[in-house]
Amino acid sequence: MTIKFGLIGGGVMGEALLSRLIAKGVYLASEVIVSEPQPSRQKFLQQEYGVAVTTDNRLVLEQAQEAVILAIKPQVFSAIAQELADILPIHNPPLLISILAGVPVKKLEAAFPQMPVIRAMPNTPATVGAGITAICMGAYTHTSHQEIAQQVFSAVGEVVEIAETLMDAVTGLSGSGPAYVAMMVEALADGGVAAGLPRVIAQQLALHTVLGTAKLLEETNIHPAELKDRVTSPGGTTIAAVSQLEKAGFRSALIEAVKTSANRSQELGKG
Repeated sequence: MTIKFGLIGGGVMGEALLSRLIAKGVYLASEVIVSEPQPSRQKFLQQEYGVAVTTDNRLVLEQAQEAVILAIKPQVFSAIAQELADILPIHNPPLLISILAGVPVKKLEAAFPQMPVIRAMPNTPATVGAGITAICMGAYTHTSHQEIAQQVFSAVGEVVEIAETLMDAVTGLSGSGPAYVAMMVEALADGGVAAGLPRVIAQQLALHTVLGTAKLLEETNIHPAELKDRVTSPGGTTIAAVSQLEKAGFRSALIEAVKTSANRSQELGKG
């Protein structure tokens, strides 16, 4: 069987993509090869998904004919790129998709000359098929490569195409954003406990309030401010709470969090 898809790095995001691609039939398990340094992780991926596994990153780049996803930590990019340099250039190279935060297309193309490169930023809800991924094209990509990337990331949620200049901002918002939302859910539950609710009930109420609000905003397409206004009645409980959030700098804190994460993404790209 021909190997079509390769994955360099079998961590959380790599596995999320792998599991959904196989579950949706985008690739058969027999068409996939994954490189992963940890033996226990290798064994798990092989047993769970039936894919070929290896410790040799070069083997992935040599064998995968359609696409290879680079799913490693940005901090080890230079070492991995150096390891792969001795097998470049590849005849009829696969599409290289990088999900490394902060590593620009220019740097990817310098490390993998003449290869079609797409930079992508998925987020962790991809693990349950509810992610959103931003992608940007490299200099050597064509429509066929864009279609492959769309197919790959549509398996784990929504896909948007942007200019690379906006990728650090995407990292700060949707890439890091699940952490902000998780903290908000945790804080809401803690508030419920502080107000007298049992922990289990508070957690359930907090989680489904966030889930339901997101679904309501998506399906009605109303502006978040309009929804807030609908919930706040004159002199009521909600406007009192909103006033307290404003005093505490709730919105400003989130804005600054996104900006700080985006700035850190830029710093990683320069490293």
